[in-house]
Amino acid sequence: MELLAPAWPVPEQVRAACSTRSGGVSAAPYDSLNLGDHVGDDAGAVAANRARFAQALGARPVFMKQVHGSGVARLTLAAPDGIEADACWTTEGGVACTIMVADCLPVLLADRRARAVGAAHCGWRGLAGDGGQGVLEALWREMLPQLGSDRWQAAQGMVAWLGPCIGPDAFEVGPEVREAFLQRDPAAAACFRAHGQGKFLADLPQLARRRLQALGITAIHGNDGSADWCTVSAASRFFSHRRDRVSGRLAAAAWLG
Repeated sequence: MELLAPAWPVPEQVRAACSTRSGGVSAAPYDSLNLGDHVGDDAGAVAANRARFAQALGARPVFMKQVHGSGVARLTLAAPDGIEADACWTTEGGVACTIMVADCLPVLLADRRARAVGAAHCGWRGLAGDGGQGVLEALWREMLPQLGSDRWQAAQGMVAWLGPCIGPDAFEVGPEVREAFLQRDPAAAACFRAHGQGKFLADLPQLARRRLQALGITAIHGNDGSADWCTVSAASRFFSHRRDRVSGRLAAAAWLG
C-alpha cells in the first residue's frame, strides 16, 4: 500500500497519512484501494480496503458522511462511522480524523503541542461557505477553545497540510463559483483564470491557503498547486470523479499517537 506521508513540522505524537489508489482489493473502475462506501463499489471490497487502511495507520479512521457543507464533528474512540459532517477534530489518541476525496481538497490541522488534530473536506461549496463562513472557519471555531484564549497565539501554534486535489489547470468552474469567493475576499480573484466563454480555472489549494491565512494559520504545507498534486492528471495514482465520473475515494487522516 502506498501512503503519502505529510511533510510538516509537527510533534512526534501527531501522525498523518493520505492514501493513493494502490494497495486494495476493489475491481475496476474502483481499483484498487477505494475507501468510499457510497460510490457503487462492492461492500465487501470496501470493508476490506478500510481494514487495510486502518491497519496501515495503526489507528481507527472514522469515515463520515460528507455533504459539501460546514458541519463539524468532535470525534472520540466511540464515534461511529457515518456521522454527517464535512470536518472533524479530536483530542483523543488512536482515533483518526479522516476525509475522503476524489478531486476535493483534504486539509489536515495539527497543534504544535499535540493537543488536538482536525481535518476538513474542502470542495468549493464547503470552502466558500455562506457569507464567507465555510468549513475551515467552522472547524477552527470548534477547535479554538481547546487551544487557549489568545486566538492569534493559537493560530500561530497550528500547522496545516493540504492534500491532493483537482489542480488549477483542470478545475473549470462557472462565474458563480468565482463570485462566491470574491464576495468575501475580492483579492481571491487572483485564484481564477479566464478559460473560454464565461468559464474560469480555479486554484483550489490557493483559495484554501487564503482562508487559513485569514484565520491566522500561516504554517501551511503540502499541495502547492503543481501537477504532481493534481488528482485529474495523475490517473495511475489518484482517484478523480471529474476525470472518470465513476470513481473510488482517497482518504487523508490525522491522529494523535
